[in-house]
Amino acid sequence: MLDVITVSTDGSCLRNPGGAIGWAWANHDGTHDSGGHASGTNQIAELMAVLEAVRAHPGDEPLTIQADSQYAIKCSSEWIHGWRRKGWRTASGGPVQNLELIRSIDTAISSRPGGVTFVWVRGHRGDEFNERADELAGIAARAVRDGVAPVFAAAQPVPVLAQVPAGLDDDPDVLF
Repeated sequence: MLDVITVSTDGSCLRNPGGAIGWAWANHDGTHDSGGHASGTNQIAELMAVLEAVRAHPGDEPLTIQADSQYAIKCSSEWIHGWRRKGWRTASGGPVQNLELIRSIDTAISSRPGGVTFVWVRGHRGDEFNERADELAGIAARAVRDGVAPVFAAAQPVPVLAQVPAGLDDDPDVLF
């Protein structure tokens, strides 16, 4: 039997909408990643965290994503099925918001051999890994806002991202 990989995700938007955003995932084994974009929304940041967590864990092991965003969870695990059936339209016939990100999440989950499940956790309530993902997402957003993190174009159809340079995510004093 394969071990389950558990990852917590979070997004940060410094001024919603339009401010710098950061996303992060924190694997419960201690590994993590984060990045950001110069402008976005809290919903984009949350979806980016989910997408990057799935991409970073491509194997056969079952993946559990813990998130404090019910929006990101429902987009990725519930609403997505109906949107796909309806040609990526909402129940009222309108366009799906953040469609490219949601389609990228759909592709990442569908192409992953191991299953993906989602668990909602209440944010800012002391959950060690949710707090770590929140911290990393905030650091990434501030790094982008302050011009500390380089911006690069992603290889897949998602917003432009910026990686937090190695070491900065471990020392918040570097950015303040």
